[in-house]
Amino acid sequence: MKKTIIELKKADLTLGNAAATVHVLKSIDLEIQPGESIGIVGPSGSGKSTLLMVLAGLERLDSGEIIINDTALHNLSEDALATFRGQNIGIVFQSFHLIANMTALENVAVPLELANIKNPFDIAAKELQDVGLGERMNHYPGQLSGGEQQRVAIARALAPSPAVLIADEPTGNLDGTTGRQIADLLFAKQVERQMTLVLVTHDPALASRCSRQIRVRSGQIEPDDAAAAANASKARMA
Repeated sequence: MKKTIIELKKADLTLGNAAATVHVLKSIDLEIQPGESIGIVGPSGSGKSTLLMVLAGLERLDSGEIIINDTALHNLSEDALATFRGQNIGIVFQSFHLIANMTALENVAVPLELANIKNPFDIAAKELQDVGLGERMNHYPGQLSGGEQQRVAIARALAPSPAVLIADEPTGNLDGTTGRQIADLLFAKQVERQMTLVLVTHDPALASRCSRQIRVRSGQIEPDDAAAAANASKARMA
């Protein structure tokens, strides 16, 4: 087993232009082990969603390194990065991002077709069965509830069997009961498939279900309590 599946080294990112530039990520170091579930938390504007987009391969670093599944993403061309992302990273968004004029089955199958994966509709049908939508495959997003749409989005993210599942506020648009059901599904799939799960959330209950929480503030990762205590102890002994 790999020592780490995700590694950031001195990751730095500034967004915007001229006077509107914002230093969003500031020399971040991060290691995530295979099979971990990570909750990224922090106040609005702290940089946590940008960090997640970097981990998803959707934002490029200005400097530093990002290595996922033994591949240095910062060295890849745009085409190679898109190919890598399609094969290795599943992404679930708060707003579902389904294609309105495609059925649930088509929404899950199309990315597989684009990746030249064999039998895309068979795989898509199985994934929809596995998330409890076996009877809703031929429905369009507008005919599905919010929870059902998020289940389609999860099935789409899982269909290529990614090593890493990224989720950006996956329960943010759902009521409490539906949100808990979606959270149950995400964590069940993570354990079942031995994936690494990284999610951003404002929900303390959801974050507490992760094996580890990463707190982001002002573009930097705050040391966890154990690390801070250890560092303080070392300082006293020095």
